Amino acid sequence: MTRTSPHPEHHRISPVFLGLVALMGISGWAVWSGWAEVTGIAVFFFVVSGWIVSLCLHEYAHARTALRAGDISVGAKGYLTLNPLKYTHALLSIVLPVIFVIMGGIGLPGGAVYIEHGRIHGRWKHSLISASGPLTNALFAALLTAPFWLDAMGDVPVAFRCALAFLALLQVTAAILNFLPVPGLDGYGVIEPWLSPALRRQAEPLAPFGLLLVFGILWIPSVNGVFWDVIDAILRVMDVSDLETYWGQEYFRFWQGEPQNVFIPGS
Repeated sequence: MTRTSPHPEHHRISPVFLGLVALMGISGWAVWSGWAEVTGIAVFFFVVSGWIVSLCLHEYAHARTALRAGDISVGAKGYLTLNPLKYTHALLSIVLPVIFVIMGGIGLPGGAVYIEHGRIHGRWKHSLISASGPLTNALFAALLTAPFWLDAMGDVPVAFRCALAFLALLQVTAAILNFLPVPGLDGYGVIEPWLSPALRRQAEPLAPFGLLLVFGILWIPSVNGVFWDVIDAILRVMDVSDLETYWGQEYFRFWQGEPQNVFIPGS
């Protein structure tokens, strides 16, 4: 059987994604320059657009890895266009994750690509497809924090510095949560090919509720405390302080009023 490649149109970047990148750039410039009358509004649009861009990149990584592994159906499904509306239902894929960001500053995973696993042979390929999404979040976090760990934050405005830190925090939380070995999340997808058929059958009914299960467990104070300690420790390795992420979230919640007396040591 001759293997065909996706049509060139299937690779064309969606105008929706380009619009999100443009919004991220414009709002980022507004935060940097202080152009917006209320800085928090610009921070809000910068973080939300950046977060949706990261969702698109996360799902694109799954699709691109699946394509290379043998599932050419991802092209016709629109997964290679980076259009967020192609990654399942817009409410579950975009709206709910943004609500989670607003409610708790947590980058919960959202969206999904449907892979035709029968086209892919080899357990390592299946594991890599699942791992590619959260690894993309980890890479995005490294890029966002590069000015911090490269000691290039000297002349960066405080509001932009904090917005960048908060967006990086969302990427770290998304990577950590996605890698949890819970049915329905990418971490389980990494180990699933190596489990016995009996274990897979037992775990399958839990998949639709995996995200809700994680969200519920995070409401337990002791678990929540450990989770944020781990996130803060990772960000400290990247030279991002908890003060920077805190003020970033305060700017983000512009409806609570503009933060006053913001001070970051070294800024």
